[in-house]
Amino acid sequence: MMDESSALTVGFDLDMTLIDPRPGMVRAFDALNEEFGTELDGEHFAAHLGPPLEDVLRGYGFDEPMVKRLAAHFRSIYPTVVIDETVALAGAAEALEAVRAAGGRTLVVTGKYEPNAALHLKALGWTVDRLAGGVFGAGKGEVLLAEGADIYVGDHYGDIVGGHTAGAIAVGVATGPYSAAELSDAGADVALDDLSGFPAWLATRV
Repeated sequence: MMDESSALTVGFDLDMTLIDPRPGMVRAFDALNEEFGTELDGEHFAAHLGPPLEDVLRGYGFDEPMVKRLAAHFRSIYPTVVIDETVALAGAAEALEAVRAAGGRTLVVTGKYEPNAALHLKALGWTVDRLAGGVFGAGKGEVLLAEGADIYVGDHYGDIVGGHTAGAIAVGVATGPYSAAELSDAGADVALDDLSGFPAWLATRV
């Protein structure tokens, strides 16, 4: 059970935890290829969302000025290319509501560029108590720790690291690149097939 002396605080990752932006991500990489003559693999990128965009681009061997140019263009076209193509994942709205119904605070802590993350929340009509963008792995943990998070929910191994860095319960959801078994093996304290099971699990904790 959570400490009754303080409000429950639950953090969520965004991509492939609360939302599925993959079709738009592929289109955005296609747009980069057209603009810059690159050969970026949008399908692979969309299937492995989580790490910071700059790290993904560095993996192609681009120098830092090119990484910055590509990232800046990606972020500039993102609102028109990705937002409208994105849908909420199963159980996402209900998971956020379950935290509020328990008297808790909701956080979204994501590696995504924060202004674009905010556009996703607005488009879906979701209000959260804190949005923090541009952080991954242990960096997420620093935000979660500062916010006093009890639980962090995500689909990526880096989300497990973030949760544990903050001393929070790491809940893995198998809506991203890893199965529930793989998330458990990587150290998730709880592994769910998707967020549909989150409200029932949360009810056992509060």
